[in-house]
Amino acid sequence: MTEQATISQPLFTQARAEPQAAPILIRSSEALGWDGLVVREYDEPSELDGWQDTVEPDPILMMVSQGSMQVGYYRNGDWVTVPYDQGDLALKPGGTVSSPVRWRSCSPGPLQTVHLHLSQRLLCRTVEELGCHAPTRLDLVRRGGFQDPLMSQIGFALRRELALQAPSGKLYAETAARMLAVHLLRHYTSTPVDIPEPTQGLTSQQMRRVMEFLVEHLHEDLSLEALAEQSGFSAYHFARLFRQATGESPHQFVMRQRITQAQRLLRETDLPPAHIAVACGFANQSHLTQVFKRYFGHTPHAYRRKH
Repeated sequence: MTEQATISQPLFTQARAEPQAAPILIRSSEALGWDGLVVREYDEPSELDGWQDTVEPDPILMMVSQGSMQVGYYRNGDWVTVPYDQGDLALKPGGTVSSPVRWRSCSPGPLQTVHLHLSQRLLCRTVEELGCHAPTRLDLVRRGGFQDPLMSQIGFALRRELALQAPSGKLYAETAARMLAVHLLRHYTSTPVDIPEPTQGLTSQQMRRVMEFLVEHLHEDLSLEALAEQSGFSAYHFARLFRQATGESPHQFVMRQRITQAQRLLRETDLPPAHIAVACGFANQSHLTQVFKRYFGHTPHAYRRKH
């Protein structure tokens, strides 16, 4: 593992203020069915010694989402200490064994981390979909205590999406997973992968097919793959070209269509908000209310009363 910085000072003092505890899982995306990606958020103990992860088949990107800490890695018979601040990252390739780890919180508040488990299958599928000139083995490089603005931005955005616990976040999560996969392939493999870019954007005919499909299936749990199929592009390239054509990501565009449809039904029908939520593709009435308040600052009930 390559560390961004090392400190020779001891990580722990002789006495401990409180007993050790294991990380506590706050929430997970496993029940949400995000393709190729599992996101878990943890409350970390303020001090832990000798922690060792189990071997996981898929690569894991860990991000400090709140607080800061000093992390010690056991290397060649000695402890190497690396500082982690909010947004800092560690990358663990799949199928690898970690050496013992110890850490100590450096902030008075909670210490929290987000773990992004990206499917190895998705990495391989991304290479096939994009027609990349890739090596026979996709070996990611272990990194610790590093910064990457794009991956941190994605990590915080997925953390917010996970807090909603809404299945309709699937479209955003799948787009984020493709972005992460391509970014890792380009910058964090032992042999960089050459990813070709399309030479043209979406045609009017392709956009029309996408829009027709979207309108017909707005009430369903739309996936990035299903939308991309209407264009003939890979999921990753479709997401980029769609943003170029509309100024919005597929997730943003679909959400705006859903909220517009919900407004119309609230104005023109007497359907209960719970029925409107399902008809427009929201997970439930609570999810509709959350999104509505984020867009307009008031609830669907207040909007209907006003209009």
